[in-house]
Amino acid sequence: MGNVSARIPDDLEADLEAYIRDENLDRSTAIRKLLTEGLGDWRTERALEKLEAGETTLSGGAQLAEMNVWEFATLAKDRNVTWVSDDHLDSDLEDL
Repeated sequence: MGNVSARIPDDLEADLEAYIRDENLDRSTAIRKLLTEGLGDWRTERALEKLEAGETTLSGGAQLAEMNVWEFATLAKDRNVTWVSDDHLDSDLEDL
């Protein structure tokens, strides 16, 4: 396991201390938990951005976000992320 050291502003440290007290965690566990949650959010946002930009598929985005496809599809829908272009939808409708 690696070690990470960082300097943080006083207000952020105060928030961290409040979190540690509220969650009844030791400092290392609290920092690992917050880092895991933050990176998870970052992965999810990155996957949604790539999906909307057409840089990945729905299943590829789910994999990037470390979610199952159905959870990721629901999240994309809730966020109004379009992963099928209007051109594809229009051409599909013309075929009907």
